Amino acid sequence: QMQLVESGGGSVASGGSLTLSCTASDGFASTHSMGWFRQRTGKHREGVANIYTDTLRAHYSKFATGRFTISLDSAKNTLSLQMNNLTPENTAMYYCAVGVPGSDYVDGDRIPYWGQGTQVTVSS
Repeated sequence: QMQLVESGGGSVASGGSLTLSCTASDGFASTHSMGWFRQRTGKHREGVANIYTDTLRAHYSKFATGRFTISLDSAKNTLSLQMNNLTPENTAMYYCAVGVPGSDYVDGDRIPYWGQGTQVTVSS
């Protein structure tokens, strides 16, 4: 059972930046894809960004495009999410996830592996 551990969350003022990191117990080399999700208070879980291991092709949600960057360092077995120009609307619990073919990175369906999450709080 793959275990994912996120780090890098915290509190930041509006306009600031944070970088989230995720490590996998088995490494990412043999995975199909991975990504980041968030869940804001009272809202459904939603995809932020995802990346495919073989091509390193990345996809971003509308709110993440242009401000967030997902990257994979295979040598370090680390998945990262660089978040810039943060706003209070980005306040959420952020989760790392590892998917398989058919996984849905919009709402998280059919994704077998999840981290415990790391909290991001952006103050105005």
